[in-house]
Amino acid sequence: MATLPSDNTVAEAGTTPPKRKKDRTHWLYIMVIIAVFAGAAIGLIAPEAGKALEPLGKAFIALIKMIIAPIIFCTIVLGVGSVARAATVGKVGGIALVYFLIMATFALIIGLVVGNLIHPGEGLKLEPYEAAAGGESGGTVDFLMSLIPGSIPVLPTLVLALLVGFALQSMGKAGEPVLKGIGHIQAVVFKLMMMIMWAAPVGAFGAIAAVVGKTGWAAIGAMATLMGAFYLTCALFIVIVLGSILKIVTGLNIFLLLKYLAREFLLIFSTSSSESALPRLIAKMEHAGVSKPVVGITVPTGYSFNLDGTAIYLTMASLFVSTAMGMPMSLGEQISLLVFMIIASKGAAGVSGAGLATLAAGLQSHRPELLDGMGVIVGIDKFMSECRALTNFTGNAVATLLIGKWTNEIDMDQARAALNGSTPFDEQSLEPDAHAHEPAPTDSASTEPAAADPAPGTDQKQPALSQP
Repeated sequence: MATLPSDNTVAEAGTTPPKRKKDRTHWLYIMVIIAVFAGAAIGLIAPEAGKALEPLGKAFIALIKMIIAPIIFCTIVLGVGSVARAATVGKVGGIALVYFLIMATFALIIGLVVGNLIHPGEGLKLEPYEAAAGGESGGTVDFLMSLIPGSIPVLPTLVLALLVGFALQSMGKAGEPVLKGIGHIQAVVFKLMMMIMWAAPVGAFGAIAAVVGKTGWAAIGAMATLMGAFYLTCALFIVIVLGSILKIVTGLNIFLLLKYLAREFLLIFSTSSSESALPRLIAKMEHAGVSKPVVGITVPTGYSFNLDGTAIYLTMASLFVSTAMGMPMSLGEQISLLVFMIIASKGAAGVSGAGLATLAAGLQSHRPELLDGMGVIVGIDKFMSECRALTNFTGNAVATLLIGKWTNEIDMDQARAALNGSTPFDEQSLEPDAHAHEPAPTDSASTEPAAADPAPGTDQKQPALSQP
């Protein structure tokens, strides 16, 4: 029953809680939107000036390439360790990991199918930067570009990361300090990634101006087609795929679940990250009748391994770039890219720019020449990040309910009551324990309802739960 001594405990003691740092990423989002429209305007009004801005997009892509290998290495090493830890939890962890793998693969396949049907980027005929770059300012541009470190090969990095991950697994307790150290390194790498993302408005401005300057309205139409297709695909995936599975397994309605999570969706939409709603998802899943052990295992693991929206984005964006550059990928290349994305996308959720870095890693490992076409994606990536985050978040909510049902660790009456609104969630509270005492059976390993137990009996059971 003991809870973490968080800010609430401090507040109850009469002390003012420490101020949290303001999240300023919404300014980045606004600046990218302004840069995209400004770049498109310059490309349409003064095409030659737009083409001259191409090195700005090239420099930003070079910065992304610089950080790919460290992100892949840290993510894979920690991801392998997470699989081992989650699997040791038993049935819940095993079922969760198998389900996440199946759904991620299914989402990637859907992205490939839709991408091959609509052919996003067709007709743009983008050229590699080297072929399109002007020669007059080459001296200054080449000097500035030489300041950015080169990229490290991705596939050898991936293999090394897998070997290191398995080696640390075999070390057991002795490997835990190393994993913790790599976790700290990953935090530094993601911080660097966030710093690079603050240059995204400049990169997007140059890339969009150059593309629109070369192709005119065709570029705007192609980008709108990709965004529309991506949003539609994610919506259909949530309603048809996730909704059908949820209805068949639990009998719950996906639309009621979406309504139940409406405030979290608004929070995610404003921050472009599903991480911001993680505490509320934990609290709401417990309030919906899922037991604490299932929520405690499924939700955090799902945030790293259950990335349905990111999977759809990665495949559709890859096909967009290859088609726009007139270098379509064969079916074999698409399948190998799919396998790479399944592995490389794990563990990077919730970090701004991580999806873009994973996309760059996949392209570099399979078709390095396609990296020069990523400038267009930089411009519209922020428009698609909300949809990615919303799809990932919904997928994790559905997964928690499904795994609760499969392991008999959910009170279905409470779940229906929570989704119907007859037992409303206290929207003012972020504490999971504030809702754990409602009808949901959160205090026992069995599936018997706790409502019939008297209070003294419940108190007697609680100490046993906290013992390993």
